Amino acid sequence: MKKAEDDMRPEYQRSDFKKLERGKFFTEAEASMSVALLEPEIAKAFPTSKAVNEALHGLLSIAEQASRIISASSECQGKRGTAAR
Repeated sequence: MKKAEDDMRPEYQRSDFKKLERGKFFTEAEASMSVALLEPEIAKAFPTSKAVNEALHGLLSIAEQASRIISASSECQGKRGTAAR
């Protein structure tokens, strides 16, 4: 078995790693992302995080457009209903 020093690049010193704080940014990273378990057939269709995010952004966009259309339609019907009375 190789020693750990053999795997390190020459510019790194093992003594430098004693100064590091483990998990320093864990709280910030945890707050800014979430993990979801995908069913196998979904994971095949969206194999990367980027693919999943693009699909979900597209779905959100469609939902927002549909919401605007429904709201506009409701407002138009409301105006027509008051004019007819």
